[in-house]
Amino acid sequence: MSTAELACTYASLILHDDGISITAEKIMTLVKAAGLKIDSYWAPLFAKLLENRNVDDLILSVGSGGGGAVAFSAAPAGGADGAAAPDAAPAAEEKKEEPKEESDDDMGFSLFD
Repeated sequence: MSTAELACTYASLILHDDGISITAEKIMTLVKAAGLKIDSYWAPLFAKLLENRNVDDLILSVGSGGGGAVAFSAAPAGGADGAAAPDAAPAAEEKKEEPKEESDDDMGFSLFD
């Protein structure tokens, strides 16, 4: 993430936290007050992005990923009945055993011998 993106993100969060509407001018004011210089397109981009969105919902959904839902929304390859879908789910949940790391203590020597 670039410095400009971070500056606009932090400025937007500050404005939201203070209950002030998020506009390009206010983002640029905060960024300039912080002593940063960013390209002129960043502030309007963030303001346009956040004008019709609930920032609280965006903050709360940061940790939720969307990658897992794609596998469940695909149609079963075997046909129209849903019998194949439950069989595919346990295969994805199986965990592979990771190989154990060897330690130098087991070899009978160390770096300083």
